Amino acid sequence: MSLTVDALIRGPMTEFEEKLRQQHEASMHRELEALLATANKAEAEVSRKDFNGFKNLFHRFLQVKGPSVDWAKIKRPPEESVQPYDRIKAKGLPESITSCLNKLVVVKLNGGLGTSMGCKGPKSLISVRNENTFLDLTVQQIEHLNKTFNADVPLVLMNSFNTDEDTKKILQKYTHHRVKIHTFNQSRYPRINKESLLPIAKSMGMNGENTEAWYPPGHGDIYASFCNSGLLDKLLAEGREYIFVSNIDNLGATVDLFILHHLMSQPADKRCEFVMEVTDKTRADVKGGTLIQYEDHLRLLEIAQVPKAHVDEFKSVTKFKIFNTNNLWISLPAIKRLQENNSMDLEIIVNPKTLDGGLNVIQLETAVGAAIKSFKNAMGVNVPRSRFLPVKTSSDLLLVMSNLYSLDAGSLTMSKKREFPTTPHVKLGSSFTKVQDFLTRFENIPDMLELDHLTVSGDVTFGKNVSLKGTVIIIANHGDRIDIPAGAMLENKIVSGNLRILDH
Repeated sequence: MSLTVDALIRGPMTEFEEKLRQQHEASMHRELEALLATANKAEAEVSRKDFNGFKNLFHRFLQVKGPSVDWAKIKRPPEESVQPYDRIKAKGLPESITSCLNKLVVVKLNGGLGTSMGCKGPKSLISVRNENTFLDLTVQQIEHLNKTFNADVPLVLMNSFNTDEDTKKILQKYTHHRVKIHTFNQSRYPRINKESLLPIAKSMGMNGENTEAWYPPGHGDIYASFCNSGLLDKLLAEGREYIFVSNIDNLGATVDLFILHHLMSQPADKRCEFVMEVTDKTRADVKGGTLIQYEDHLRLLEIAQVPKAHVDEFKSVTKFKIFNTNNLWISLPAIKRLQENNSMDLEIIVNPKTLDGGLNVIQLETAVGAAIKSFKNAMGVNVPRSRFLPVKTSSDLLLVMSNLYSLDAGSLTMSKKREFPTTPHVKLGSSFTKVQDFLTRFENIPDMLELDHLTVSGDVTFGKNVSLKGTVIIIANHGDRIDIPAGAMLENKIVSGNLRILDH
């Protein structure tokens, strides 16, 4: 009989369940040893470190007794623990910010593929603006910083086994840029058969029947894999004190000198070891993790941890007003200390998947921000929305390619010509999902400076120099096609059928 996920959620373990748990753990350890035996010496050494982290996660997964939070204990974070950005900015900057910058490392999470946008290879290599990829823009930003302040801020990419090879090939083109680039690899964990709770991999190989057997375990893995790679020690030896971590697809996540100065100007005994940038929630962000006070600690609450009965409450914009942008400033010595003491406590996210052949598996993952409760003097900073500009879909891509933003030294800023700072709400239908299809549907990107809301559904194309204002809804029914003519100006219009224009 197998100990199912449901059985694990029901409360204290009986003696029978405890024996089953031990059995599952023993079987898992045997399987992992058998897998390691199929690897060469160098690969086995790396994988053994990965598997130690995985065993720890699996052990905790088997001991889970229900939701990781008791809803009644959740409180809003106290005022002083989430500072408004303006208060931090008001401190100004010192004469020379260079010495602060020389203690900083920029880390970009680069483990993701572009598959959700119909692209092969790493997502960071998708062109987002003027032929520049996410990676190009990141390198330009840091190079600009280093030149402007005569500093030496290195860039570190956390790759996964999915992105490492392709990324390293591309890095050669930056050899003459003024930025040192390092990479390290996220762990590689085995996917678990949901029924047997054993790995589905037959060997340490990555192709053939093993193609779907492995996964990178979420960005919470950064702490262990950064340490294991030796890079953490190397950077500490150079005198680095903080890392600024963000997703590579968040184009708003640039180095903020005011937050950096705030961190560096704290007295040594009150040093803040962890800053999470949060921003005000809108209806578009209801699923984003939020900061809470829980048993005297700041803690990140993710939607996956919320009991079903409270999901609507979690999504409400009134109770939880802020969400995590995943722009994090973290003390390097503190990461080292917590890793050595094995005292980093990250909640487990159980991610169920169904593979192409129909097999149900689970992935055990963790989130980088969940570690906030393990660091001293942790705080949130409520930053402007402009620091959260992720490109997850072609709808996001349309915004960042448009004249809403201007590009300067790798950074995108909202155009001064836009009268209000909010971003338009854009929903493009399935005909636009893949980047290739998306690009063929626009002769050039429309003028969107005065746009509030755009919904496009069905077979729709846009001619040159189209201008969209207010609320525009374009719906081509099945079998119909709508071609918005060159030079058209649509303001508060609904277009349906085969190009009938009605007032909205």
